[in-house]
Amino acid sequence: MERTTPPGARHTSVRRAALLAAATTVAVFCTADALARSFPFGPHTRSVNDLGNQYVPFHAHLWDLLHGRADGGLLINWQSGYGSSFLPDLGTYLSSPFALLVAVFPRDRIDLAVYVVTVLKTGVAAAAMAWLLLTLRSGRWWAAGLLGVSYALCGWSVADASYNPMWLDGLVALPLLCLVGEWTLAGRRRLLGVLVVALTWTANFYTAYMATLGAGLVLLLRLLLARLSRGQAFAAAGRAVLTVVLGVGLTAPLLTVIYFGTRHAYPGRVRQFTPVPVADVAARLLPATYGFGSPALYVGTAALLLALTLPFHRAVPVPIRVGWTTLVLVVTLSLQWAPTHLVWHAFATPQGSPYRQAFVLCGLLVVAAWHALAYGPPDRLALAAGTTLLALTAALASRSELVRPYTWPVLLFAVAGALGGLVLLGRAGRRAGLVGLAAVLLLGAQFGETAATSAAATRMRLRHLDDYAPWGQRQERQARAIAGADGWPAYRTEPGREQTVGNDPMLVGGQGAQYYSSLTSDVLSRTLTALGGGWTSRGRNLQSLDNAVTDVVFSVGARVHSPPDPHQKWLPQHGGPVTVTRRDVPPLVTVRARPGSGAFGPSPYRNQELLLGSRVYTVPRVTVLDDTGNPAGAGRVGPGTAAARPVLTAHCPAGTQVHLWAPYYSGTARLAGTGAPAARFRSAYPRNRAAMEPLGRAPASGRLRIQLVPDRPGRIPAGAVGCLHTGRLRTVAARLKATGATDVTVSDGTVRARLPAGSRGIAVVAAPRIAGWRCATDNGRARPAGDYHGLIAVPLTGTPTSLTCTFHPPGLRLGGIVGVASSGALVLLAVFAALRRRRAPAQPTTTPPRERAPTAH
Repeated sequence: MERTTPPGARHTSVRRAALLAAATTVAVFCTADALARSFPFGPHTRSVNDLGNQYVPFHAHLWDLLHGRADGGLLINWQSGYGSSFLPDLGTYLSSPFALLVAVFPRDRIDLAVYVVTVLKTGVAAAAMAWLLLTLRSGRWWAAGLLGVSYALCGWSVADASYNPMWLDGLVALPLLCLVGEWTLAGRRRLLGVLVVALTWTANFYTAYMATLGAGLVLLLRLLLARLSRGQAFAAAGRAVLTVVLGVGLTAPLLTVIYFGTRHAYPGRVRQFTPVPVADVAARLLPATYGFGSPALYVGTAALLLALTLPFHRAVPVPIRVGWTTLVLVVTLSLQWAPTHLVWHAFATPQGSPYRQAFVLCGLLVVAAWHALAYGPPDRLALAAGTTLLALTAALASRSELVRPYTWPVLLFAVAGALGGLVLLGRAGRRAGLVGLAAVLLLGAQFGETAATSAAATRMRLRHLDDYAPWGQRQERQARAIAGADGWPAYRTEPGREQTVGNDPMLVGGQGAQYYSSLTSDVLSRTLTALGGGWTSRGRNLQSLDNAVTDVVFSVGARVHSPPDPHQKWLPQHGGPVTVTRRDVPPLVTVRARPGSGAFGPSPYRNQELLLGSRVYTVPRVTVLDDTGNPAGAGRVGPGTAAARPVLTAHCPAGTQVHLWAPYYSGTARLAGTGAPAARFRSAYPRNRAAMEPLGRAPASGRLRIQLVPDRPGRIPAGAVGCLHTGRLRTVAARLKATGATDVTVSDGTVRARLPAGSRGIAVVAAPRIAGWRCATDNGRARPAGDYHGLIAVPLTGTPTSLTCTFHPPGLRLGGIVGVASSGALVLLAVFAALRRRRAPAQPTTTPPRERAPTAH
């Protein structure tokens, strides 16, 4: 007969295992960062890639929202992209309950807040896995705790998710959703199951989707192993499907907004999936390996060894051995096959790492390891077979470039500890001393190899990815300068072209063009690109544009100028204070009596004039001379020598402001003879596009020589130089100010403006016309806002004196309807279940069916 454990003892074991798993995970996580000398335990930043560019700024914006200091609310983020939809970003990056913890930290410790949230999520994932393991089968609580650590600190967690903190909600979701599967199998906790599904999908829908697929596979296997009748199996599967449908339905208000936000986002790069070599897959099973584009499958040597022994463990029933081994192999193969790869990623290959579902396989490996241990430690034959498979895996991995020299000593140390612990455990019987020694060996080996693996991943990321400094003196100076100049909504304050991260406005304040999100709107990206703006991440990371015309168009009345970020060593370094330049600009809402018609063309200067409504540029003919002094074919330039470099020549009216637009040029450009500093251009097509830059004033002669110092091959387009007549611009700005709104108020997703009497033509709101804006004049009916070259526009007939524009996120109404329907269905099911329980005779408490197996210590 199968061994049973009293409910009280089982609950005590679960609590102990969960506490051990969480505490050990936190200790290993922090120890690894201390070994790597990474923030907050050393001088090395941990803000690599999107963590510094996106996630920390988004959490800073959440802090501002929670403390009532943000410009905007849940509907519109007025700080980024001149006004962006915020609910899709909230659901993508900030909807985890853990994110709310940032509110208890000081604003200038936002990096520490995100770090603590990351550590807590990882610890909770370990506890949840320990809970799941003891639910699947009784066993030693400390062993379940250690395997919980194996899961929470798997390779995917320490190498990929530790700097993508919202993914860690998926790490928590997988064991929780498997627990929901156990409840549906037993017909218990139906309401709680629905709420858990809703919580996991709200926290991070992307990884929750993958976790749901993984939990579904686990439930399918459990149904096969439980030996239920066909009717019982279909009933359990039906309960599971209903639980997921209702849980996901409750999150519909958020999911539909994200879905429509994605549909309106600027299209990213379309990638084709290419599986990595088998040697790389084997390498990522070992400790202390790293590779950005390969599946991070490390789960600790002890867990891997146990999983490899499972097929040979004679104490484990054959169906369980075959079932779990087959499931692990099938999921492993699914990672490498393009059709199943697409299924795992919701039918869209990611732009980054293509193995974001690897945590599911890590979880399955840990569950397989638990089955190899919970039925009793493997005997010598099983251990020998598992060790042989591990040796073959290491031999195959040795062919991969992902294996570093330090991998082997770490692996040998871990194998010695794991084998020693398992051998002792097999011989211990009921001798507590030997059991304790085995536990110490297993814990020590796991602690050491996982800390080394995490530390190695932290240091390798710094070598392979962009990195950004945590909050410091630079951000403090920027924030003070912005706060001192801020006048929103009378005018915008731009954080400046010299950005620190891709989302400076959310991090240091102000209301700028900068915006980096997976949901950056198509209309915003195309509008700013047409005006000469620059970007990275293939159009989703928009940069500030230091241009007087666009400042007038977008009501930028104050602009911050900072010295280059000293953390970015590739930038030319020079000191200097943070300064603010001010400009007299029109209000946020202007009136165009004769709006320009036609579409944007290839010249950003003419496009700016079209949006402004007046000619303010002279666009001269440009000649590009290569580093030999001859005309460059098609404007192509490349790195030259110190003595002979490419030169661009043109003629501008004296005193005009000279701008250079060279989106496909990388290097520096200096206007000779003016003493103005060199402007920096950074282009790496198709990933990066350089922004238009001011070079200085045209000399009295009008003859321009722009000295180019390219650092990679590029080209200068026809019409690259624009000569801005600043006097004309001031006249246009004064006219737009005189005829614009006399009063503008902004609150979250609403803009109200009082218009001068007799206003005709169109009213233009200096914000991108993203989907969801509706406008009305006076007390009229709200209609979808018009589009004036990418900005919000409303026709005027001469009689209206007020304008109101409101934003309704696309999909929110549909999601609300689905959410209400799901809530109603859930209430009806709860009432029906309660009535049925009252009418039915009392039944004994049931537990989830467990694998039938002989008793094993």
